[in-house]
Amino acid sequence: MYILGLNAYHGDAAACIFKDNIILAAAEEERFTRVKHAAGFPIKSIKFCLDKAQISIEQVDHITINRNPNQKLFKKALFASTKLFNLNFIKNRFQNLKKINSIKDEFEYHFKTKINSKIHNIDHHTAHISSSVFFSGMKNSNFISVDGFGDFVSTVTGYYDGKKITKFNEVLFPHSLGLFYTAMTQYLGFMNYGDEYKVMGLAPYGEPKYIDQLKKIVRYDKKNLFELNLKYFLHHTGNVEMTWLNGEPKIGKVFSSDLDKLLGPHRKKNDDLLQFHKDIASSAQKFFEEILINIVNDLYQKNKNENLCISGGSGMNSVANGVLFEKTKYNNIYIPPAPGDAGGSLGSAAYQINKINNTSIQFDDNPYLGPSYSDDAIKKDIDDNMETIKKNLIDINKFDKFEHLSLNISKELSNGKIVGFFNGRMEWGPRALGNRSILADPRNVSIREILNVKIKRREKFRPFAPSILEEETKSWFETEDKVPFMSKVFQVRNEKKHFIPAVTHIDGTGRLQTVSKSYNPQFYNLISDFFKITNIPMLLNTSFNENEPVVCNPKEALDCFLRTKMDILVLGNYALYR
Repeated sequence: MYILGLNAYHGDAAACIFKDNIILAAAEEERFTRVKHAAGFPIKSIKFCLDKAQISIEQVDHITINRNPNQKLFKKALFASTKLFNLNFIKNRFQNLKKINSIKDEFEYHFKTKINSKIHNIDHHTAHISSSVFFSGMKNSNFISVDGFGDFVSTVTGYYDGKKITKFNEVLFPHSLGLFYTAMTQYLGFMNYGDEYKVMGLAPYGEPKYIDQLKKIVRYDKKNLFELNLKYFLHHTGNVEMTWLNGEPKIGKVFSSDLDKLLGPHRKKNDDLLQFHKDIASSAQKFFEEILINIVNDLYQKNKNENLCISGGSGMNSVANGVLFEKTKYNNIYIPPAPGDAGGSLGSAAYQINKINNTSIQFDDNPYLGPSYSDDAIKKDIDDNMETIKKNLIDINKFDKFEHLSLNISKELSNGKIVGFFNGRMEWGPRALGNRSILADPRNVSIREILNVKIKRREKFRPFAPSILEEETKSWFETEDKVPFMSKVFQVRNEKKHFIPAVTHIDGTGRLQTVSKSYNPQFYNLISDFFKITNIPMLLNTSFNENEPVVCNPKEALDCFLRTKMDILVLGNYALYR
């Protein structure tokens, strides 16, 4: 039995494919289209998944999508009867509903064949929840799903008993903790879709001086979880434009002029970042954390289970995830590699598999589910670009064994070189986990500015992650937790901070990735070789890109290398040296 799971007609469009209960492949559309957070119908991701499974679309038994237009129909009608909406609101929702309901026609248009697969619409947050609880390896757990909105819902809490998902609380449109964070992101002048992570990175540079003001915007409620003060928002009026022209998702301003009256004039896109803006970022992050802590603590009181699964777009807030681990009674917190909407493709498929077979999903913490390329394919791309390579005075070396390459590259890293590392299958999820990464020496404090300004071409305040040998985590960070997907932030031990300034954020934390030999032996081997040379069991790791989606194929990696200031490019067993 083959099951194809989708996130479609929304940002971060994606596809995955299962054979029975085993996942074979998963990828986001942006990696193929090169459009960040690509929306719409993920045809390229679908074709990749089918190719990886070595099947045709006719062989797919079930197709799942993480949207259900029929969900909460009464609630939607009730909201539409209020005076909070306009005709645009109804029009936009109807158009989106039409697309979701005609997904079979979309498949037949692209594949020029009749589709006999059974189509299943799984409501948005059930898909989110399934993307965590069915993959966590926990026999049972509490769960929370938090995002902007999906199928008229923004937040769900509940319990998974190993067989069934039971929902305790739901927060319905127009109230949303994710929307609050988006509003604060836009207030700070970060207007692109998906810019919320910038607020998280900026927050440690400020002080949480404005929490009292923010309490006027969001009110915590033990019974209803929370409520927005709608005078500060526009999303419920239908006057917020949401588009994906040419696949690029865009969202208009979601906050009202009342927010300017409360906090002062908002920052324009190209304005300087002042201390005030840093303090607002700090306040927004701390307030967000406070509400989450209250919600999950109340959930624990309702159902005293030491396990917690987190999903939804807000699950990308790695700082909050680390705080929840430290300040709640949960001993085990699982966040999937793609907790946001892309992950809903896996969740929708997993939910349907469980419904059909009542079986668990085989995952084994392996996030490397994307495309890979043979040495022959890599050599072809190198040969096709040989003229440019020679013009840039680049030397090429091919290693017979990865072990030899690892020894060479670890020495180069210890000497301050910046390495673009392209190896094996591409990661699933938004974070580089060692196969599509830019690597550097975490001891080099100057490397942060070089990476941000000359290579990544992004804001100077953005931090970099440490990828550490799993068994060394406790010696360097104030945690023993395994974090294979770079999903939590923890304090660096005080006595260790001065050794690794390049990956220690201004507040003394690091968003770590713990690397085990079992799920990425080659990346583990490279860090081990670096450890032998430097006594530092980690590398600085950031995504292999230049203000674009993470590179997918060798040609994109080579192009990125050539137009930036990286010193070395690793492509499989090839190494290119400037």
